[in-house]
Amino acid sequence: MKRRGFLGKVAGGAVAGAAGIAQAQDSKTAPAAAPAVDPNAPLVKTPAVVMAPQSDGVEVVWAVSRLARGHVEWKAEDGSSGTAGADRFGFVPQGDEILRVKLSGLKPGTAYQLRAITDSVDNKEHIEGPWKKFKTLNPNAKETQFVVWNDTHQNEETIKRLHAVTPTGDFLLWNGDTCNDWHQEDWLVPTLLHPAGQDISEGRPMLLTWGNHDVRGKWAFRVPEMIATPQGRPFYAFRSGPVAFICLHTGEDKPDNHPNFGGRVAFESLRREQAEWIKEVSARPEFRDAPYRVVFCHIPLRWTQEITEVGYDKGGYDAFSRFSRDAWHDALVAWKTQIVISGHTHSPASIAPNEKFPYAQLVGGGPRPEHATWTEGKADANALTFVMKNLEGKVVHEVTLKPLV
Repeated sequence: MKRRGFLGKVAGGAVAGAAGIAQAQDSKTAPAAAPAVDPNAPLVKTPAVVMAPQSDGVEVVWAVSRLARGHVEWKAEDGSSGTAGADRFGFVPQGDEILRVKLSGLKPGTAYQLRAITDSVDNKEHIEGPWKKFKTLNPNAKETQFVVWNDTHQNEETIKRLHAVTPTGDFLLWNGDTCNDWHQEDWLVPTLLHPAGQDISEGRPMLLTWGNHDVRGKWAFRVPEMIATPQGRPFYAFRSGPVAFICLHTGEDKPDNHPNFGGRVAFESLRREQAEWIKEVSARPEFRDAPYRVVFCHIPLRWTQEITEVGYDKGGYDAFSRFSRDAWHDALVAWKTQIVISGHTHSPASIAPNEKFPYAQLVGGGPRPEHATWTEGKADANALTFVMKNLEGKVVHEVTLKPLV
């Protein structure tokens, strides 16, 4: 299936919110009225999504229908417990659409439970969410297990089936293209925080890498409000057990000056920034000395057929990110990257390393159920194994790596 063929025809139905339109006012006498807030709507709109796992905590994000305050309660198996509910400026987290709370000071590799507490600004509603299980990352663990999704593109049937078949683990890495575009503001919350009505971070804290469709549309700039990352940027690194992970933002699949983007994107500078950052982060002992070294990025850095002349002015696009590879290749080789995990093409592929490209490339499938895949990674002292399966459970690709140290 060609990756463009699904647009406008996503099986299962794309998320489609209907935004209310306020009655127009005379611009000479008064500003336009804001959309009315429904006082009878449920105060809490989504589950509390556990994101950005680290060795000492996580960040929790959830949506509300009107102005509210929020905090998080947590408890551990050893009987310890606590509350988190202060932002960087000394306020209790507040918002009329999104609430975010960061938990820190927790112990590595420890099982916890948390729940989100929401209070309406008028104190008439107090909502205690259900307890959710999660586990902090452990950089010193002997093993790790995780799950990778990609290119769900708001396909509700695919997301429901992925959620049903993929196991819990140390984390879920959503490897880009959560959506088709962000042309409607009211698509953001259900797509990112409650996709297909599923609580996808239950038992597997979520991480996101940005895909090219995640940066499209006039409302794409709001995605960072709803997605937490470990270091607060769209590129980051972390260690889980014997594996060091570097997560990168490949940007768009066309140059920044392409007319489709209307001057909204600046990925050339972001790629250069990441190139310098890779050198810095890969020199840290926990990354420099890791037995296994993995890169996640949405657009592949290698592809099965690398066309030189793309023809952007004639509808062409990058099947692999030459811009990103040119910027990052030397730093990734110096780090001894073993494998790059991507999506984007909607066509599963496994490309072995060679003399020119000493890192392997693994690429997941597309948004329709018959083309969708998910990948499970497992690492211990003997090997790091990636097993990619389709929704029927058939193994599509399998890659096994030996430790570097």
